[in-house]
Amino acid sequence: MDGLSSALIFLAAAVITVPLFNKLKLGSILGYLVAGVVIGPSMLELIDDPEDILHFAEFGVIFLLFIIGLELNPEKLWRMRDKIMFSGGGQLFITAILITGIVVAGFGFSFSTAAVIGLALALSSTAFAIQLMTEQQVLRTPPGQHGFSMLLMQDLAVIPILLFVGTLSVTGGKDPVAWWQSLLAIIAVIAAGHYVVNPLLRIIARSGSTEVMTAAALLIVMATAVAMYAVGLSMGLGAFVAGILLANSSFRHQLETEVKPFKGLLLGLFFIAIGMNMNLQLLGEKPLAMIGGAIALVALKGLVIFAVLRLSKQSRTDSVRLGIMLSQGGEFAFVVMAQATAGGILDKEVAAMVNLIVGISMALTSPLIILHSLGFNSKNVRPIYDSEPHETEPQIMIAGFGRFAQITARILAAKNIPFIALDKDVEHIEFLKRFGNKAFYGDATRLDLLKSAGIAHVKVLFIAVNDDQAIKIAETVRKHYPHIKIVTRVQNRFVVAKYNELGVTSCVREMFASGLQAAEQVLLAHGYTDTKAKESVRLFKQHDESLLQEAIDNNYDLQTIIDRAGQGKQALESIFRDDKTL
Repeated sequence: MDGLSSALIFLAAAVITVPLFNKLKLGSILGYLVAGVVIGPSMLELIDDPEDILHFAEFGVIFLLFIIGLELNPEKLWRMRDKIMFSGGGQLFITAILITGIVVAGFGFSFSTAAVIGLALALSSTAFAIQLMTEQQVLRTPPGQHGFSMLLMQDLAVIPILLFVGTLSVTGGKDPVAWWQSLLAIIAVIAAGHYVVNPLLRIIARSGSTEVMTAAALLIVMATAVAMYAVGLSMGLGAFVAGILLANSSFRHQLETEVKPFKGLLLGLFFIAIGMNMNLQLLGEKPLAMIGGAIALVALKGLVIFAVLRLSKQSRTDSVRLGIMLSQGGEFAFVVMAQATAGGILDKEVAAMVNLIVGISMALTSPLIILHSLGFNSKNVRPIYDSEPHETEPQIMIAGFGRFAQITARILAAKNIPFIALDKDVEHIEFLKRFGNKAFYGDATRLDLLKSAGIAHVKVLFIAVNDDQAIKIAETVRKHYPHIKIVTRVQNRFVVAKYNELGVTSCVREMFASGLQAAEQVLLAHGYTDTKAKESVRLFKQHDESLLQEAIDNNYDLQTIIDRAGQGKQALESIFRDDKTL
């Protein structure tokens, strides 16, 4: 089958199954897996080369690891260090040891092989669990933060696990020189991130080309992945290291924004490929073993998570609920199984059984959550703000950092009020970061960039970009975050009407106040008394604002506003004629 036909089948399968599974609250990952099963060799046989597709789709995992690296900012890790080490480390270690022991005792595998299976099954699905915790409004509660710490620890453990699997797969075949090459490759990636990547991104940012920035983001991920692969290490390791190196970069959110669409598509393709490679014959041949294995996995992990949370002084109800949410196998189990099979550690049948157990465990999670919700009253969950307020998260965001916004920023800084700044001028960003402010390069009209920069924690948004872009930003924020107070700079008087339609009433006209001050000084120089000059300016201000309100009351649509704004000379003449009435 040609590539175009395959692409059409993948897209159609995803478009049909994923929305359906999301509506049923079963999650998009399970939707992708089922789509793969349906179009793969087990059922319709629409795709005849699932293994080749899987190799290509692994780039989705590479992009995912890059984004995980970007999000692992040292400050965040340090703040959560106790939860990560105790809750996260405890859950991962205990679960892996128990599963490893069961596999050795019950199935006769060697310890190293059983450890690969144990570590793979100890991982939960970050995407699946985060989605569930968000839907259930648990993520920002104290138990939810312990659950998040477990997922974070698992994300941190993925690379060491993959390295461990890689070591087993090359036992006896890799000499000390190759390990030195691996070490040199890691050092080279670190050096490149510091001395090459950031300067390169600054040059690209100054060029103003968004397409080149997208290409640069892809190049960074692909180049580091290929560099690691060339010396026999995991491609994911390269992407992960690159992400961590750029976690504190001014370009972090822009890179994340550029990479996410590719990550989403390729990761979806990866899960479809996993589904195509799932052997449903095993379910027919060994239904009790497969379903029983999935139930045992969910029960074991759920009990371990429950115990860890109870030791952390979380309530019984919350501990049970989090135990269910994180009890499924995770997407990285598929990655570990693929690498273990390729390295000859596990045969394909064992890997297929593990993959099937993970898939079934994912299918069990949502129904169990529904049953738990029916059986327990969890309305009295205390929000995380009671114990861990987000004082470290700035509650003011400034979009655009030209001279106008700089005055506001200086006053905020003088009052020790933290803020986040977004700007497309890299020099503005570097200047702000030198003074310890949070500042990121990027286009604030993009919702995905606003989310990455932390708009969810913001209470006040100050927009100081040109009118066209400012209106787009205001429309986006009003639609997705209606609670945020918006203050905006206005360059053209007629645009105020559009902001009024959006419910934005804090509009600061850029030249108006300074123009009034200048007029007062001119009148004083002309011989007016101080009182008379101030009164003249006050009357004019009142008159001008009434004209503007009249324009708003006339309900000009956006096109009329734009037309009037574009008729500069005619509009000015009309305003001067109206001023004669003063």
